[in-house]
This record gives sequence, structure tokens and C-alpha cells, in this order.
Amino acid sequence: MRRRHASLAGRKRAALAPLALLLGLWQAACGGHEDRVRTALQALDRGAPAEAVAALNEQLEVETAAELPALRGDNALLLLDRGNVLLSMDSYRLSARDLGAADKSIDLLDMSRGAAHDLGKYLFSDDVGPYKAPAYEKLLINTINMMNYLAQRDLSGARVEARRLAIMQRYLRDHEGETALLGLGSYLAGLAFEKSGQADEALLHYDDALRHGPYPSLRRPLRALTRGEPRSPRIAALIEGEAPPPPLDETGEAELIVVVGFGRVPQKVPQRLPIGLALTLVANDISPTDRARASELAAKGLVTWVNYPTLARGKGGYSIPTLKLDGRSQPMEQALDVEAQVRAAWKKSEGTVILSAITRTVARIAAGEAAQGATEAAAEDSGPLGLLVGLLTSATLTALDTPDTRGWSTLPARIAIARTRVRAGTHDVVVGVRGESRRARVSVAAGGWAFVPVMVLR
Repeated sequence: MRRRHASLAGRKRAALAPLALLLGLWQAACGGHEDRVRTALQALDRGAPAEAVAALNEQLEVETAAELPALRGDNALLLLDRGNVLLSMDSYRLSARDLGAADKSIDLLDMSRGAAHDLGKYLFSDDVGPYKAPAYEKLLINTINMMNYLAQRDLSGARVEARRLAIMQRYLRDHEGETALLGLGSYLAGLAFEKSGQADEALLHYDDALRHGPYPSLRRPLRALTRGEPRSPRIAALIEGEAPPPPLDETGEAELIVVVGFGRVPQKVPQRLPIGLALTLVANDISPTDRARASELAAKGLVTWVNYPTLARGKGGYSIPTLKLDGRSQPMEQALDVEAQVRAAWKKSEGTVILSAITRTVARIAAGEAAQGATEAAAEDSGPLGLLVGLLTSATLTALDTPDTRGWSTLPARIAIARTRVRAGTHDVVVGVRGESRRARVSVAAGGWAFVPVMVLR
């Protein structure tokens, strides 16, 4: 009798051991990257960027923004977020340092057609391993960092970022085609070389910018820069053959450039999709074997949902910034619709992501079935315990399926630009956007220039 009790106790312990493990894993299962940035984004929504930096510092395990974290795990991505928030606080030097450090640690995600299988695996998989940025993020690292250097009047640093951007532009044109994100970067690169006295290089970048947008704010600067001799049909069409204005230093004027980033792009969040709907969405792509296996598991009740990442709503997409210079309203033009680029990139990959989610879920459940069978065999004398363990196995496999929701969460949804000639002296700049009013006072000498970046990330 004692042996029988001992044998039964042993089998129960054998059942309880994996049960305890499953319960522990279930409790440990948590949200993905979106949980790590939630507190920071909520602070930005309240208009409290300093609190957002503090929240990011906590995740980065540093005391202050003056410290660089160890670039392990997702720290490079969090560093991009901190860099953008610091830019919104006019901390240009620290922002430039953060963006530069992150740029060196983040690779480009291959979005080409030939890499579709690996793309789906990467975008769907748990958020482990090195983060790889989509093209729009890699381009915007250098574009936004040019704003930091131009704000500091550090033309050398701005030119370095411009050259890095040009390398990335050439790569993307060779591998992925055109993207409207190239326009703003080329505009700022042209500005950096123009103010460095390198007119030929500036014109190449300005011409490239005009391939992606009309940029009417370039009309007068290009008339002055070309001296009436446009180098390309695009530049000729913009300046319309009019005579060039006199140089700034002759008129006692200067140039003021204001760039406003506002709102935030859609954040990646986990989504649960019924397995039947998921199978319908990928009907033309899923293999007959995977479809049959998924349907079989669904019929058994072992899989009813598929977890995968998707895009939430953006913020600030329909806001219109206003600019007043010395109390007078000035026109602003949209330089970049970042949210549109984010959604277009995601639309291209979403089907692949859902397909990968299904095949991964099927593989996990199939593996779980084997574990469940062994556990139930060990607990055959335990009555309801075996059933409970079986249910927990299936539920825990679903709970542990945390899609990769990593992304640059503090990118502005839109960017607008204004560029105008002003008299030499001190000027008051007031930008209104997203319910906030940002003020700056700038002083410019005759023939000089000032660059004022404004970020309102709410």
C-alpha cells in the first residue's frame, strides 16, 4: 500500500513539476516592447518631456540623460526615443550624441521581395535579438540628427550626417526603390552644404529633394544660389527663370529656417486575430499542409487565436502648425508625412507577418501537444489535474507568444518647414501646434542664418 501511495505521489509530483513551470512562465509572460515605453509616452501625452526622459533612463538603467547606457538588448532603440525627446527639450548636444550612438548599433531590416520569408520571421518573432530598423527609421536617424547639428550651427557635424544619409539613399534606391522620406533629408543636406559655401554639392542635394516634393520654400534660395543658371530641369521649373535676388549680406538680411515635428507615428501593438479570419487573410499564401494542420488544431480547440503585431492609431495627423515671426504669421509647408510612410511600409509586410504568426503558432501547439501527452500520462491517476495541466499547456503557449512590437515610438507623425529672409538682428519666433506654444529668440547677423527645430511629441 505504501508503495502504491509513493508511486501515486511520485506521478503527481511529475505532473505538478511541469504545472508549476507552466504557471511560472504564464505569470512571467508580459507585454512586449510597448510596455517598456508606455510610461514615457504617457508623459509625452501630458506634455511632460522631462518625465519621459526619466522613464526612459529607468529602462536604460542610467541615472541621468548625461549617461550613455550599455548598448545591449533594445537599448539602442530606447536611445533613439530618448534622443528625440531631448531634441524636443532643445538639448541638441545630448540628442545628437544619443542618435549617433544608436545609429551605429542598429542595422537595416531587409524589406526586399527575396527576403520576405526571413522578414516575416523577424517581424513576428518574440522581441529578442538585435533590433533591425525599417528603411524609414534609418533615414530619419540621419535626417533628425542634421536638425541637431544645424541648430548648434555645427556645419561639420551636419555634413557628416548628410553623407551618411546619402550612402543610405543610394542603397535604398538600388534595393528597395524610391521613398518620399528622401526629400526632407536631401533638403537639409542641401542646406548644410549651402551654408558651408559648397554650392555645387548643395545643388545636387536640393535637386534630389525636388524629386520627392515641390518645396516652394526653396524657390528664393535656389534663385540666389544658381545666380540665374539652374543646373537641372527641376530647379529650372521651380525658379521659373526669374532674376536672382541680391545676396543676403548686400541687403543686410539673414535667413531663418524653422522645422516643426509634431504628433507621433502609430505604435506597434500586439493584436489577437481569430484563427479562421487569419487563415482567410492568407488563403493565397499559406501551404495546404499548414492550412490543414491549423484547421485540425482549431477543430480540437487547441488554437483559436493568432497573436501578431499591428499598428495602433497615430497622434497629431491632422494638426496644422502655425508660425509667427515678430508677431506676423508666416506660411509653413508640409515637408514630410512620416505616418503615411510608416503605414505604407507596414502594409507591404503585414500579410507575411500574419502568415508567419500562423505557422509559428501551429509549430508551438504541435510541440505543446507532445508535452501535454507526456504530462497527462504522468498524471493519469490524478483525475482533474491532468485536464487542468492540458488546458494550461495550450493557454500558456498562447500567452507566451509575444509578437515583436519594437519600433521608434517617438518619431513625429508629420514635419513642416518654413524658410524666409529676415532683417539682421534679434527676432521672436512662436510656433503653435498640438495645443502647445513654443517660443524662441534668435539673433542673426547680415548674411547669416539661424535654424530652429521644434518637436512637440504628443
